Amino acid sequence: MEQLQIEVKTFDQLHIEELYDLLQLRSEVFVVEQDCVYQDIDGKDREALHILGKKAGNIVAYTRCFKPGYYFEEAAIGRVVVKQSERRFGYGHEIMKASEKAIREQYHAENIRLSAQQYLTRFYESHGYQQEGEGYLEDGIPHISMVKG
Repeated sequence: MEQLQIEVKTFDQLHIEELYDLLQLRSEVFVVEQDCVYQDIDGKDREALHILGKKAGNIVAYTRCFKPGYYFEEAAIGRVVVKQSERRFGYGHEIMKASEKAIREQYHAENIRLSAQQYLTRFYESHGYQQEGEGYLEDGIPHISMVKG
């Protein structure tokens, strides 16, 4: 397994090609693969910290993170995505660890909240997240709030 090359960037630090590639990956998975029509470009990317997981120069894993108080009271991780053809390599675990590290270093925060697709709760639990509250539908997909910290 080739290890991901991790890059942490603000919106202003993203190259136009990186922005295009990360939006393409998000659309490929969240819109096409999951057959879900929703507004991915939601105006929040400008405030996010973007965690890019690259393999051979291509973005194959990605998250966006927010400082405490922006999205939730806690710091937040969202848009967790790994290219379908790359999922068997454990890159989801790598991008989560890199995202948590970036939150600690950039925001000096330990408590993190995310809105998890319910079928991925075991994945997030393996990273120390705990389910909180009742499940809910977000863009027609069952989700649950999860917290670590």
